[in-house]
Amino acid sequence: MKLSLLLISAASVNAFTPSSLSNVNVNARTASSTELSMANGEKRKATMKVLKKAAKSAAAIAFAGAAVGTPAAMAKKTVEVVETVEKASVLTTKVLPIGAAAGAAFVASKTLFKGDSAASDDVAGAVKQDFLEATPYWNQDDVPVNVYKNKAPFTGKVVSTKRIVGPKATGETCHIIIDHNGDFPYWEGQSWGVIPPGNREKDGKPHSVRLYSIASSRYGDDMTGKTGSLCVRRATYWCPELQAEDPAKKGICSNFLCDTQPGDEIMMTGPAGKVMLMPEKDPETDYIMVATGTGIAPYRGFVRRLFTENTPAGEAYKGTAWLFLGVANSDALLYDDEWQTVLKEYPNNFKLDYALSREQNNKKGGKM
Repeated sequence: MKLSLLLISAASVNAFTPSSLSNVNVNARTASSTELSMANGEKRKATMKVLKKAAKSAAAIAFAGAAVGTPAAMAKKTVEVVETVEKASVLTTKVLPIGAAAGAAFVASKTLFKGDSAASDDVAGAVKQDFLEATPYWNQDDVPVNVYKNKAPFTGKVVSTKRIVGPKATGETCHIIIDHNGDFPYWEGQSWGVIPPGNREKDGKPHSVRLYSIASSRYGDDMTGKTGSLCVRRATYWCPELQAEDPAKKGICSNFLCDTQPGDEIMMTGPAGKVMLMPEKDPETDYIMVATGTGIAPYRGFVRRLFTENTPAGEAYKGTAWLFLGVANSDALLYDDEWQTVLKEYPNNFKLDYALSREQNNKKGGKM
């Protein structure tokens, strides 16, 4: 019986702590940015036992570097170990990589092999995201609202900050992943408040809270339920007199967020709002989502919950989700790779339309 173990490299060394793998010869040329997190308890013990058995007969296990690209590319092109192990048919692992594009992540687990054919789940849905659900999942009675306030904010820690637009985009937009250790739960469609450091020049008082729609599902990009993401465009002001950007008039909070580095702390409030919550009781509900620029943030959480993650809501969903996104040009498109993946996998339930104001023309042939 053939047992294949797929080990996928992580593109971030900040997100997870690697498990020790004894009796495994790692190819040092490609192992610099590899991390692996496995199931706990008995599943972990069983996994390690089988892994050790396979490693004894393996010449080497090659780990791919973090710069391979998307998780799908890593799974396909970089790391694959195929060994024959007697009396071993199931290996349960939990692989938690952070994708190189827009911080997108996925989980692969429960790899089952029978005979000569191997069937492996290398998408997020391989492990259920159901541990942060209400009962039933669509019940909105206990939605968390304003758990943390201005006078007693929550301190989050930045996992990563990444520019997610091309060089010809009109401005800079960043995807920021924030670690809250599971202590700051939220639902899709809610917002986080961010208190930028420092004081206002006009009166010396601390800066006020700025609200940002959360750009991830309640499970976060790593699907652990311990992170959340923001989609932020850096606010700048072009001075016609100076013919340059005036730093005195730049956006205080957006620039603070876009300049953050891994490990930086962010003072946060919320979660705020119940108006944008998903009406999930009827699984045939159609969603029409219209956004320009970073207004896409809450809809990313919607789409991930319905299609990317293995949630009760996604499992039950039978309706159509139609996303309209307007930006200036192709370089300014946000999360396009994620939308295209969902469109390919769920052509009957997901629709996508873009409006590119500086590239497309209206019906009369003029500018959009």
